[in-house]
Amino acid sequence: MTDGDAISGLACRAAYLDWLAGERRAAANTVEAYGRDLADLLGFLTHHLGGEPDLAALAALRPQDLRAFLAHRADRNDGAATRARKLAAARGFLRHLARRHGFPPLALAGLRGPRPKPPMPRALTPDQAIAVTHSVGETQDDPALAARDAALFTLLYGGGLRIGEALALDLRDLPPAGSDSALRVRGKGGRERLVPLLPAVRAALSALLRHRAGATPDSPLFLGARGGRLDPAVAQKVLREFRRREGLPESATPHALRHSFATHLLGGGADLRAIQELLGHASLSTTQRYTAVDAARLLATWQAAHPRADGKGRSEKPSGGG
Repeated sequence: MTDGDAISGLACRAAYLDWLAGERRAAANTVEAYGRDLADLLGFLTHHLGGEPDLAALAALRPQDLRAFLAHRADRNDGAATRARKLAAARGFLRHLARRHGFPPLALAGLRGPRPKPPMPRALTPDQAIAVTHSVGETQDDPALAARDAALFTLLYGGGLRIGEALALDLRDLPPAGSDSALRVRGKGGRERLVPLLPAVRAALSALLRHRAGATPDSPLFLGARGGRLDPAVAQKVLREFRRREGLPESATPHALRHSFATHLLGGGADLRAIQELLGHASLSTTQRYTAVDAARLLATWQAAHPRADGKGRSEKPSGGG
C-alpha cells in the first residue's frame, strides 16, 4: 500500500458507496442499507481497536475482528438474517478495498456467517389447495398443457412431493395402469420412498397420459411446451399467474402445496411418523418444522407416535436434520 494508508475509514466508506451507486448502479435503497451497515461496522471498530480505523487498520483486520462485530450485533438483538446482511456488506466493502489498494482481505479468510433459518412456508387452506388442483389447468389453451398442470399440482398436494421430485419423474416411474401400487419417488440424498396415489391423483395422471400416447418409458412425465422436461421456473410461473388471477395469497407456491399436504394430514390426526415417511424426511424434527400446527396438537401426536414415549407426556427429543 501507499500514502493512501492514511485514508480514514469514513472516507473509504464514502468512496465505496459512491462506487456502488455509480459503477455498479446499485439501487438507492441498497446503497442506503449498505451505508447503515458499514456505519455500524466502523462504529464498532472504533471502540474495538481503540480509535477510528483507517485504511491500514481495515487491511489488518482478522476474522476474529468480524466475529467480534457479529457477536456485538447479536448482543444488540440483531437476528441471524440481519447479522448475515451486515456481514455481506462488510465482505463487499473489504473486497473492494483489497482490489483497489492491493492488499489481501485477511479478515474474510475462512469466515462463515450466521445461517438464517429458512422461512416457513405457509399452508393453504384445504379449499385453496383444492381450488389449485381443480382449476389451475384452465389457464392453458392447449389441452395437453392443461392436463399437465392439473396433474402436476394435484400430485404435489395429493402426494406431498417436492417440485424437483415431481419433475424428475419419467413415465416408467408410474405404477402400471389399473394397479394399486404406490409411486416410487427419488428424494434428497438418493433416498427412495413409496407414495400412495389417491384416486384424485390417479385420475389427473390418467388424464395426462391420454395426451402421451406412443411416448417411450424413459420420456419425462411432465413436458415443457417444446417437448423437453418441464423447467421448475415454468411450473412456478404457472402457479404464480393462477394465484394472482384467482386472488390466492402470494404464499401459494409449489412448495406450499407440499407443506399443505403435511399440515392437513396432521390436522386430521394422521400419525406424524407416517407423514415423515411420506415426505421423505430423514429426521422427525424436520417434519415437525414443516408442519407448523399448534404446539399442543403437535406434541400430543408426536408422543403417540414416538416408540419411546412413556405415556406420561415425556419422550426423548428427536435429533438431526432431514
